[in-house]
Amino acid sequence: MNILILGGGGREHALAWAVMQNPKCDKLIVAPGNAGIAQIAECATLDIEDGGAVAEFAGDNAIDLVIIGPEAPLAAGVADRLRDAGLLVFGPSQAAARLEASKSFTKEICDAAKAPTAGYGHFTDAESAKAHVRAEGAPIVVKADGLAAGKGVIIAETVAQAEEAIDDMFGGAFGGAGAEVVIEEFMTGEEASYFVLVDGTDVLPIGTAQDHKRVGEGDTGPNTGGMGAYSPAPVLSDAVAQKALDEIVKPTMAEMARRGTPYQGVLYVGLMIENGQPRLVEYNVRFGDPECQVLMMRLGAQALDLIHACAEGRLADAQVTWAEDHAMTVVMAAEGYPGSYKKGTVIGGLEGLTEDSFTQMFHAGTAEKEGAIVATGGRVLNATARGATLAEAQARAYALVDAVDWPEGFCRRDIGWRAL
Repeated sequence: MNILILGGGGREHALAWAVMQNPKCDKLIVAPGNAGIAQIAECATLDIEDGGAVAEFAGDNAIDLVIIGPEAPLAAGVADRLRDAGLLVFGPSQAAARLEASKSFTKEICDAAKAPTAGYGHFTDAESAKAHVRAEGAPIVVKADGLAAGKGVIIAETVAQAEEAIDDMFGGAFGGAGAEVVIEEFMTGEEASYFVLVDGTDVLPIGTAQDHKRVGEGDTGPNTGGMGAYSPAPVLSDAVAQKALDEIVKPTMAEMARRGTPYQGVLYVGLMIENGQPRLVEYNVRFGDPECQVLMMRLGAQALDLIHACAEGRLADAQVTWAEDHAMTVVMAAEGYPGSYKKGTVIGGLEGLTEDSFTQMFHAGTAEKEGAIVATGGRVLNATARGATLAEAQARAYALVDAVDWPEGFCRRDIGWRAL
């Protein structure tokens, strides 16, 4: 098969690596890709949010399957445009992608499906949002309704913090994403991510993970896109996972189908778990980043078989084969992230890394410039490893980190602390 992956981050590098393990893959193109992806696949310059351009490119390159990595092209309807052109696509329609693109839409669906989630209010002006916060008190969660690249969520410890977040969102801090806000009750418990494939009809769980959202050790400081992750997530036991499937995922998918917008692709189910009871925090309509990195590390070549079965509507016959292993990824970020950071710093030591089925350095924000690898983003590298135990995976991941010569980079040294 000739395969096209859309995206250029750590998630797409991990997807590309897993796809390349599978003999079904004859040719792989990633658009736009990055310096790490360029070492294993062909990279192409393409506006991945322009469905017409992607469809034309896929036709010109005899592409058999398009895998859409990030949420923005999905929210822009790229999957629809590709399906209209007769292409096989992994990723939901624009209508189904609203499960991530609109927090208020997700709440509406959860209400209809009776899926357990946080109580909430949906606001289109700052004054009524603030009145709600003053009535409810703190801690409370303020969310930009639209897509804000994983950053539009503020957990306010005080009413004043919540009011400040409301002013920021309505004041344009997250662009159009903050034109409306959803304010939720603060849920206590432990957060974990559950990943399921859905082909419009059938649902197939493919793994669990836990990520570290905050920038500082001990889970302190501002929220980020994720500073590291590990799989499996111990808190998501088989019993809790089954409960989440029966009470949250399946009713949501049934409601989406009932509305004439069946879901097809991977569904990231963000859960808060307390006393064995899961509640929905959020849905994402794509693999998490950095959770994808640990899932791909554990799934390997079968990831492509599962993605292919999902795209073709064959999940009823598919199954996942799990090894009794653990994986961890540690994000190396540019100094200053998630605030302002410098771009263009040179990263040394990458060429000497030993990479195999147990250790991989996935690139998230890199480019090649005059023969050197330079940092182009906030989250730049994902040191990823697996092992028979989580401690073994952790030791391997940090050994990769320590082999990199990048004075302008930093990472958290406690990824996996909850489980370890």
